[in-house]
Amino acid sequence: MSVVLKIPTPLRTVTEGIDSIEADSDVLSGALSILNERFPGIEERLFNDNGELHRFVNIYVNGEDVRFLDGLSTKLSSGDEVSIVPAVAGG
Repeated sequence: MSVVLKIPTPLRTVTEGIDSIEADSDVLSGALSILNERFPGIEERLFNDNGELHRFVNIYVNGEDVRFLDGLSTKLSSGDEVSIVPAVAGG
């Protein structure tokens, strides 16, 4: 079972410019672990010291914000698209 993780431009410095990967996992936390295994160091850009998503990192599964689903326990199905979207601030 394969899902696609879309990697945003600001994180591509860690992924050597790669914009997406496929991961075999049926739960979001597992897919993100695969991402970190492939690109060590990306984890600290996504998670705080308590293992929770940074508040400025949004993750969507098929366009649905995981904060309104089951968070990191959100179930995944083959073909799902996981998008990592860092919040943009400015003024």
